[in-house]
Amino acid sequence: MFGKLFKKKKLNEPVNLEGLVADMHSHLIPGIDDGSPDMKTSVSLVKEMKALGYKKLITTPHINSDIYKNNPDIIQNGLENLKKTLREENVDMQIEATAEYLMDDGFEKLLKNDQLQTFGNNYVLVELPYFHVPPNLYELTFEMQIKGYKIMLAHPERYLYWYNDLKKFEELKNRGIFFQLNMISLTGHYSPEVKKMAERMIDDGMIDFLGSDLHNFHYLQILKNTRWEPYLLKAIESGKILNHTL
Repeated sequence: MFGKLFKKKKLNEPVNLEGLVADMHSHLIPGIDDGSPDMKTSVSLVKEMKALGYKKLITTPHINSDIYKNNPDIIQNGLENLKKTLREENVDMQIEATAEYLMDDGFEKLLKNDQLQTFGNNYVLVELPYFHVPPNLYELTFEMQIKGYKIMLAHPERYLYWYNDLKKFEELKNRGIFFQLNMISLTGHYSPEVKKMAERMIDDGMIDFLGSDLHNFHYLQILKNTRWEPYLLKAIESGKILNHTL
């Protein structure tokens, strides 16, 4: 009954995001992936996130072996340039950079060579392919945990190959993997199915972190719209969200 009630209408006022404190999924370093194209955009997006109440941004450029072949030097150089510009414009925001890793062949090599970038309490943000499950998924996650990494799975609600098999997600949770929901999924931005999956995961208490996955001004507007979604309020009021610990 509670779930049905939540789906019927928008909130009367927007959810205050200030209590989240930190965002751990965005693409704000200009020109190195499909996120912000230039420094002006990056600075404007940081200002907007500050206005929404965020105190800390952990930005996460893509790393995968096919398209975005970023490395720590590229990412850190981009971060330093962004921080320098923010200081020059008197924008007070704590900002760090790590990566969003696609679990592909290149990821295996980085893991083997202890070259993964971490944040917070040794978290690594990873994403799965959208059209198939890595055949060695459990072996990779086990190896990560043996090495002391805490695995944060980006936007699990978007992996629709498990849409009718939530036990797969339960198994990942039972293996100690943290789930990071994209807040904009709650608007139906990706698809009605992704929205439904996001709501089911919130209902089941599976979500540990709420991320913006901010790429550009279009994403920003959707993020602002998300504040009227009842399920965002439900997630925040669940007491399970750990953004503030980062």
